[in-house]
Amino acid sequence: MHDLDWPHAWGGPLLQGVMRAIPDDFQVREQLNFTPDQAGVHALVKIRKRGANTEWLARRLAQLAGVKRHAIGYAGLKDRHAVTDQWFSADLSGREEPDWRRLEGEKITVLEVTRHTRKLRQGAVAANAFQITLRGVTGDTGGLEARLQSIANEGAPNYFGEQRFGRDNLARARAMFSGEFKVRDRFKRGIYLSAARALLFNRVLARRVEAGAWNRILPGDALILHGSNSFFVCGNEDALQERLRQGDIHPSGPLWGRGELPCKGEPAALEETALADDELWRRGLEEAGLKQQRRPLRVIPREMTWRMPSPQVLQLCFVLPAGSYATAILREIVVTV
Repeated sequence: MHDLDWPHAWGGPLLQGVMRAIPDDFQVREQLNFTPDQAGVHALVKIRKRGANTEWLARRLAQLAGVKRHAIGYAGLKDRHAVTDQWFSADLSGREEPDWRRLEGEKITVLEVTRHTRKLRQGAVAANAFQITLRGVTGDTGGLEARLQSIANEGAPNYFGEQRFGRDNLARARAMFSGEFKVRDRFKRGIYLSAARALLFNRVLARRVEAGAWNRILPGDALILHGSNSFFVCGNEDALQERLRQGDIHPSGPLWGRGELPCKGEPAALEETALADDELWRRGLEEAGLKQQRRPLRVIPREMTWRMPSPQVLQLCFVLPAGSYATAILREIVVTV
């Protein structure tokens, strides 16, 4: 199996189509996991950006506010080739609030401004709502309804998307781990570490997909609570089937770091086998100081709807929890170009 060519859960995509023909074909609406308290020194600015990079916009905000880049916060990176609604924070301690409308232009629209007592931190997203339009769609549209219903009910493998790996993030992570060069930029170093972690997780998930066990409980599984980083090791899988069916818990895979694998028995053996040849990656992540964490093996879209407004156009809407990729859903339906 070639890296990034991960196995499918539902028999392979039925369709071919064009994604992101224009930025408006891929829309994302960020949903924070808190309500702004409308007080404090941090301005919270909700921005709609078209075809713009998150980090580029953060630097624009810093320049306008007259603050250092580290005074700007955001909850997560968003696709550049898309239309995204995203929150940013700016620490304005001792400063007048700028006219945020000066940011506006072809790529940027300011939607809302409020205040909060704390800086916006990575991970403060509860969910992302997607509206995706695929054009030039061809293939087995007769089987599409059943496929979409299966995904709406049971979800899809929660693979990290190709955005996490970029064009050369894995190559740079490997070079960093092997000592070929040092990465002094903390932002870039974090990107490379995240790509390496994602690779190992996807390899484990691929083994579970091949075994038909990505969406079912194996004895000894580390089961993660929905919407949480908390997990527990399964003792009696029969007693947990209803919670699994309701989406309250999910089987999990490793986000690699220091420490012991929490799962036992068959799941632990599967994870160890899947990563047996990845000593460089595992050691590099451990030496970077990361600790073992878990991630759900499946993602179940909420509020999923679909329609074909014309014979070769498919529009999908759904909500995914933070950290999950729309491409994990799309790849079970369509091969995109």
